[in-house]
Amino acid sequence: MKILVVGSGGREHALAWKLAQSERIQTVYVAPGNGGTACDNRLKNVPITDLNALAEFVQKEHVGLTVVGPEVPLAAGIVDLFREQGLKIFGPTREAAQLESSKDFAKAFMQRHGIPTAAYQTFSDAALAHAYIEAQGAPIVIKADGLAAGKGVVVAMNLQEAHDAVESMLAGNLLGDAGARIVIEEFLAGEEASFIVMVDGKNILPLATSQDHKRLLDNDQGPNTGGMGAYSPAPIITPELHARVIREIIQPTVQGMARDGIVFTGFLYAGLMIDAKGNPKTLEFNCRMGDPETQPIMARLKTDFVSVLEHAISGQLDSIELEWDRRTALGVVMAAQGYPDAPVKGAHITGIPAETADCIVFHAGTHSDHGTFSVSGGRVLCAVGLGDNIKVAQKHAYEAVDAIKFDGAQARRDIGWRALKKPVR
Repeated sequence: MKILVVGSGGREHALAWKLAQSERIQTVYVAPGNGGTACDNRLKNVPITDLNALAEFVQKEHVGLTVVGPEVPLAAGIVDLFREQGLKIFGPTREAAQLESSKDFAKAFMQRHGIPTAAYQTFSDAALAHAYIEAQGAPIVIKADGLAAGKGVVVAMNLQEAHDAVESMLAGNLLGDAGARIVIEEFLAGEEASFIVMVDGKNILPLATSQDHKRLLDNDQGPNTGGMGAYSPAPIITPELHARVIREIIQPTVQGMARDGIVFTGFLYAGLMIDAKGNPKTLEFNCRMGDPETQPIMARLKTDFVSVLEHAISGQLDSIELEWDRRTALGVVMAAQGYPDAPVKGAHITGIPAETADCIVFHAGTHSDHGTFSVSGGRVLCAVGLGDNIKVAQKHAYEAVDAIKFDGAQARRDIGWRALKKPVR
């Protein structure tokens, strides 16, 4: 069987890596892929990004199914296009993907269907936005309405930061069309967690819990990024809270979309804020796996992922159970100099360790020239360590990070710090 993974990041490398472990797989294509997928003899990069050309490739090569990694092709309608041509693909339609591609759509949807989230207002007029901020005070959160590669959120701790964010997004057009309209939300205090499920239109299959680290620097300082590391499972999600999130957030979302005439299929990612009393609210929805959450989640998945995707595409997620490695997986992102604002490309990368039972390094922004790697993007690599507890997993991940060298490399040194403060259950 042949499978296509669409995308080029660490998430896509992890998905392809997992799929290639299936005994039923002949080839896993990755379009367009990265330096790491180029050097894995079980994977094959396809230098195609045009959606119509991808559909033609799938037909020509008799690819059995396609799974989509990033949000941009989903928002562009790749699922609609493939389905119109009778091609099997896992992901949401363009209409369903609005849960991620438009913050305003998602907030209005949550409000309409009683899904717990922060209070908000939407603005396209800078003067009105400034007035609203003055009335609400700080801290306050400013979000670009459209897709901004994880960089369209400013958590403003004072009024000046809030006003600056409005100016850069609305007046300065810093994020282009994505920031032509903004959502301003109340600030929610607490601990974040990533809750990712697979949906086949009706049935819901939860994946392992995880927690991301959005800020660039240690102690959650610096600008928001696409994610600097993640671990799985997330101790903050107790069994009781897990059941509550399914009941109060995930099920109402899937059912609410259906009531609105939109059948949701694909990965559904709820970014949660858990307050001091253990109450969850929805910060955002993504309509795909998270990055870097996918890397530790895939490192722990023991079930044949090809079979899981087949059940999802055929509407039978209720008839499969997932088996997980009991160990903790922790991923540390290594980013390029200048990330997130202006990543510097071209640096030579050395020291990437070979895969072991305790560590795997997934590639993201890398280019390979006959096995020699260089930096080609903002987030470069994600080193995932596995261990019987968070501390051991962290040790294995940072041993890999310390072995890898490239000019200007950035990596947080405290990934997993929240979990380390949790009592052992």
